[in-house]
Amino acid sequence: MIKADIFENIYKELAAKIDIYNLERMEEKARFKIIEKTFFEILDGGKILLSDKDTKIILNQIFEESFGYGPISALMKDEEVTEIMINNYDDIFIEKSGLIQKADISFNSNTHVKNFIEKVLSPLGLRIDESCPMADARLKDGSRINVVIKPVSLNDIVVSIRKFKKKLKDINDLIKENTLNSEISDFIKLCVENKANIIISGATSTGKTTVLNIISNFIPEKERIITIEDTFEINLSHENIVRLESRIPNIEDKGEITIRDLVRNSLRMRPDRIIVGEIRGVEAIDVLQAMNTGHNGSMTTVHANSPKDLISRLETMLIMSGLNLNPSSARRIIASSVNIIIHLERLKDGSRIISKISEILNGNEVIGENTEIVIKDIFNYGRNENKDKHLKSKNNFKFSGYIPSFLKNKI
Repeated sequence: MIKADIFENIYKELAAKIDIYNLERMEEKARFKIIEKTFFEILDGGKILLSDKDTKIILNQIFEESFGYGPISALMKDEEVTEIMINNYDDIFIEKSGLIQKADISFNSNTHVKNFIEKVLSPLGLRIDESCPMADARLKDGSRINVVIKPVSLNDIVVSIRKFKKKLKDINDLIKENTLNSEISDFIKLCVENKANIIISGATSTGKTTVLNIISNFIPEKERIITIEDTFEINLSHENIVRLESRIPNIEDKGEITIRDLVRNSLRMRPDRIIVGEIRGVEAIDVLQAMNTGHNGSMTTVHANSPKDLISRLETMLIMSGLNLNPSSARRIIASSVNIIIHLERLKDGSRIISKISEILNGNEVIGENTEIVIKDIFNYGRNENKDKHLKSKNNFKFSGYIPSFLKNKI
């Protein structure tokens, strides 16, 4: 095991001898040759003895420290790893294949972690310190990084990275994984082609964005699509597509562009459909109004534990929008805007399934202050007799027999 102080001393001396900034403009092989040459000069000058194995390890560490992600570089390259969570320099967890597990790697110290974060945030015009103890940014590969330090966090520094998915799944992948079956796939395709307004709901890490991305590809090629996201994740093959991304404030707390700003602006861009990566606040009113004013077939996702919980969350968002809506008015907007809810769950083995597809009945069904929105289930995922245990099989998806009202005259 190479001691941390040996690595740090060599790295500091090497950084003083070469211009890392200029090396970033070179090809990877050329960079490595320069680092290797300088590295051996330092070893010879300092009379440091390292085995061939240690020499190879420390050279790779230096390269990753300079041009990669340091100790977590291998995790960033592993396509099966979807989340990286650094609770402390030697306490790192990952999500892999849907399950959280501890990683067998560590940084040298929390100072090492902070140096890594500074290297990531500085080119983006962001900083992290006591006056600004939280930061959120997008990495070069599209991954999202969130950083929290004291005094907001009890831990010295906490880093969360949600990795960008380079290999996106298609509907056939979801069928193979028993996330849904071909019958449900055909039904969703029918909904999208007939311009149903769809909300995909589910708890954290249930695959909402993945499903949104996949079913968006059912949109006919001739239509103009505007996608709106916090981080670019939706990747469609359509020709007429415009992708918009929100922006956080800069160091002076200026320049913020919110999801709500982008939704309002998108209405002036002649969209056939608007796809919003996620709604979580006051932008809900703008998204639902867009769905209800000529932009049928629009889609978004919302964090919710059930279709009923989704309605409650949307109602709260609308009431908080500043338009002085009462609960009854909020429910009418929801019922007249949203057609279909696709609800996702994650099973104990880490796999994801579509547990419900439901229709919200038209706003005419919502009458009076205390009347609940009527939700009709179309598909359900069955459970076995043992409580809450799922039998993961394509045969578990059950059609309720209910045909949604907006499709009755089209099928």
